Amino acid sequence: MNVLVVYCHPVPTSFVAAVRDRVVEALERRGHDVRVEDLYAQGFGPSLTAAERLAHREIGVEPELQEYATNLRWCDSIVFVYPTWWSGMPATLKGWLDRVWARGVAWDLPPGASTLRGRLRNVRRLAIVTTHGSARRINWLEGQAGRGTVFRSLRVLCHPLVRTTWLALYRMDHIDDGVRAKFLDKVERRFLRW
Repeated sequence: MNVLVVYCHPVPTSFVAAVRDRVVEALERRGHDVRVEDLYAQGFGPSLTAAERLAHREIGVEPELQEYATNLRWCDSIVFVYPTWWSGMPATLKGWLDRVWARGVAWDLPPGASTLRGRLRNVRRLAIVTTHGSARRINWLEGQAGRGTVFRSLRVLCHPLVRTTWLALYRMDHIDDGVRAKFLDKVERRFLRW
């Protein structure tokens, strides 16, 4: 399996970085080919430019985004690893979606059509591994925006039978190292079964 891990956290020593490492290690032990997009380390510019917005119905991405688009076409699974902030994904990750999941890469709009046609039929698995500072109930009440973006909006651009995985650690600001260690073990077990 070709797995694209899209990681988004500004602190290289964060707990979310440890989660990413556990995901990658487990996938590689299973024999999968893994590519990691570390959006902060790569200096990804999340701001959609005026030119990009005006040309959003054009086919393709800006030249500096071509490698990201190539990786989307290469993979058959995508794992998003990020912290949930203010009920959603970090702005850098949202900007990656805005700029890279473009027409001709992730979707098409055939002439006369009113709905998008997904182009990422190669993607058969989507996963999110995230942390939340608040409790599960609070996130449920807030609508879990990151989960909705990936599992409702992006999912329809992938293979029709795409499978999804959601792993979340809640109350990140109030738990101890033992709970964090158990979550890392859970992440490892899950991705060893991929």
